[in-house]
Amino acid sequence: MRIATYNVEWFDALFDDAGQLLADDAPSARHGVTRRDQAEALGVVFTAMDADAVMVIEAPDSHRGRDGARALETFAATFGLRARKAVIGFTNTTQQEIALLYDPDVLSARHDPGESALAPRFDGIFEIDLDFDAHRDRVQFSKPPLELAMETRSGTRFRMIGAHLKSKAPHGAVTRDQIMRLSIANRRKQLAQAIWLRLRVAEHLKAGESLMVLGDLNDGPGLDEYEELFGRSSVEIVRGEGRDGPRLYDPNASIALQRRLGAQPTSARFYIAPQDRYLQALLDYIFVSPDLCAKRPEWRIWHPFNDPACWRTPELREALVVGSDHFPVTLDVEI
Repeated sequence: MRIATYNVEWFDALFDDAGQLLADDAPSARHGVTRRDQAEALGVVFTAMDADAVMVIEAPDSHRGRDGARALETFAATFGLRARKAVIGFTNTTQQEIALLYDPDVLSARHDPGESALAPRFDGIFEIDLDFDAHRDRVQFSKPPLELAMETRSGTRFRMIGAHLKSKAPHGAVTRDQIMRLSIANRRKQLAQAIWLRLRVAEHLKAGESLMVLGDLNDGPGLDEYEELFGRSSVEIVRGEGRDGPRLYDPNASIALQRRLGAQPTSARFYIAPQDRYLQALLDYIFVSPDLCAKRPEWRIWHPFNDPACWRTPELREALVVGSDHFPVTLDVEI
């Protein structure tokens, strides 16, 4: 079975309020790319992946009279994808949902949010002391993770959590001091979200459930200078350090955490206008529980320049560049 996660930059801009695909010559939300070019590029990428399930990050909006699941199913029908059924959990106000697009012939997927005294539902409020002032801060997800109960056609059950943690960008800050203060505050909030997510992960692992955590954590070792201030990245918190139950596993995360210098895997590519260059980063992950890791799954980042098969296929290579600023990550596993 092939499971994927794919952050599609402003997927919502490719659909009208009725969920119909806008494949025309008007500009998309991607700089210099038309809606037709982005839609066709995404069709090529999704077709090439041929995944049984895709966790879509920045999925079409399901707010203000729009139906993101309907939009995704329209997209799947347009390009004849096997993964043609969509499920969305708690919606948000960012126009960027988290959704699963899956093949109903091989899988069933049900939104199944959990809660406990330690870890509230992801649409709720998590209280934690962020700045050690003996005052509990109230943390919310701008994009609540998507918790799913999954079952294969043969009856195998497992859990999925799709996540898109808040960006650390200091929006609105102008001076150096403002940027520093907001960056630190944003990192505190993001780490609190990672702790919240890890608490839920630990509960699933304690219950003996097979688990995948996948999506865009917007964080990674060495991504900014504020990481050292707090000691751990969101990635390290979510995967676990052994003190709070079994670790989740993603080989790309392990490589990045072990190599502070030298070549590292990357899953996203952004243009930095002031410097006229591209920045690459590892932001997208598929973590699995120890029992799934024992099945010896295979991970792949569909990077147009680093993956040989993508590089040797010009149509796919170009589609990956045009479709999004992130590249898909897939997991092939016997399940």
